[in-house]
Amino acid sequence: MKDKMKNNKFFIIPFIAVLALLFIFVTTQIPSARQAVKNLPIALVVEDTGEMGQTLLTTIQEKSKAMQTDNEPMIKWVVLNTRDDMEQEMADQNIYGALVIPADFSQEFGSLQTATPTPPEIEIFINQGKNATVANVVSQTLTGMVTQMNLMMSEQLLTAMASNNMTLTVDQARLFTSPISSTTTMLHPTGTLGNAPVSLFQPLWMASLLSAVMLFFAAKNRVFQTKGDQLKLRLIQILVAIPLGFVAGYSLTWYTTFILDYSFESFHAVAVFLSITCISFILLITAVMAWIGMAGVGIFALLMFFGAPLLQLAPEMLPEFYSDWINPWLPMRFMVEGVREILFFGGGSWNSSSSVLVWIAIVSILVILAKVLVSQTHTPIVKETDV
Repeated sequence: MKDKMKNNKFFIIPFIAVLALLFIFVTTQIPSARQAVKNLPIALVVEDTGEMGQTLLTTIQEKSKAMQTDNEPMIKWVVLNTRDDMEQEMADQNIYGALVIPADFSQEFGSLQTATPTPPEIEIFINQGKNATVANVVSQTLTGMVTQMNLMMSEQLLTAMASNNMTLTVDQARLFTSPISSTTTMLHPTGTLGNAPVSLFQPLWMASLLSAVMLFFAAKNRVFQTKGDQLKLRLIQILVAIPLGFVAGYSLTWYTTFILDYSFESFHAVAVFLSITCISFILLITAVMAWIGMAGVGIFALLMFFGAPLLQLAPEMLPEFYSDWINPWLPMRFMVEGVREILFFGGGSWNSSSSVLVWIAIVSILVILAKVLVSQTHTPIVKETDV
């Protein structure tokens, strides 16, 4: 009977394995396969207090309502008072781009019906450093909106000229086909380092995983006679993780400059931050492996597959399940955000992401030490002949 049940397992296990593997690999690919941008925070700054400026503000907001993804607006407008406010919001990484209507917009728009027309201008700002992929989407979207406004304004101007039986000068005719000009400015430009924050993740993660596995094998199968001996070994594991992290952080930074021709404004800021990150990752993986053993390797290998596609996308590009339940809990997200802050926003090695990574390391240390409290020690058996 037992043999029969055992044989039946070999027919059932493949079904379970296939379902589990399909779920894992489909889940890791869906975010990159189905990118839907929605609720992108974009600033709208109207410096023009004239009638045309306010009309344009209303028009932009109304026109954007037709741009929807899954019944949600593609753009979430953030109305700001000044361009200084807009630049600060971009520096704080709160918005991806901005449309600015200058103070002289109404005046220049009125000049289009005079003998000396001056085309009004709308300024487009792109926060490239926040996310290079989204920056391209925002640039195309805002440029397209200016094109739509041009068509609308052109029709209004031609209708007004026709109703007043006015003739067009050559300059007016040329301007009326595209009455609004636009300029695009990239703030916090990425240069050639646009992919650097994400490309640094995989080698550092693998170095952290390998380091944690080596620390695990250093403690495996050891027999401890007292909890003090076990505590001593766990403390050694924790202390060894620190120089390991610095070796990995500085080596990776140097490799990228030597092999990939990366050029960092502050080599040491990047290297120190990557070192902090690696120490945090090593301790996190070591903590999990201290409790569940080599099964932890599989967990963190899967976490790499889950995390890699998500790191390239903005939260606003993810399905709700990923943005609410997976992305906020990814430890590697803080690495990418920290590197991005250093490279594109003038941050140093200690930033908001560094503090989170340090807390991850502290909690991991506590988890490692907690294992000592619940572990059993080996008491040598004393024979009567030894007395």
